[in-house]
Amino acid sequence: MANTNHGSATTGGKTYEKNLIGMRGIVFFGIGLLLLIVVSFALMWALMLVLEEDKAAIDEEQKQPLALMGEERLPPEPRLQGAPGFGVDGPDGRINLELKIPQAEYRELEKIWNSWLRDGKRDKSNPNLVISKPIEESKAELLKMHAEKSLSRSGVLTEAAIDEASSFYSYASAGRLRVDKRK
Repeated sequence: MANTNHGSATTGGKTYEKNLIGMRGIVFFGIGLLLLIVVSFALMWALMLVLEEDKAAIDEEQKQPLALMGEERLPPEPRLQGAPGFGVDGPDGRINLELKIPQAEYRELEKIWNSWLRDGKRDKSNPNLVISKPIEESKAELLKMHAEKSLSRSGVLTEAAIDEASSFYSYASAGRLRVDKRK
């Protein structure tokens, strides 16, 4: 067997190297790093305070007297159903439909329209001004007007009007003569 010598002249006969860690350098580095973090934090805090003061001064100088507020900031109609300010303008004022089902708008409008068909609609500023009449009243008025108009015509004029209404232009006449009769 060969004689193995684990010791050498450089290590002083020891089989391992002595690990020389300078604890003093690590501690100084850690303390310096901590101080650097604290100082940079304090500087950032001071910078934030200065910038906030500048912004407040700029906002005070540049007040916008014409800026839109409240209801003016809402987008024009139509709006999304869940959006703030969503609703319908009814005869008694605004009907708020913000968090209602999507069909709520149609149902409210249908109520308003049915009341106009049933009762008619008048102008609020001038109650004598009729915007729409109830259907039954309009039908009666139309039949009365038609009866008066047909009574005032003579038999020949009535026949001519019926003849004109029932005839139409054909392709053969190139739109010049009424030749065909509707059946």
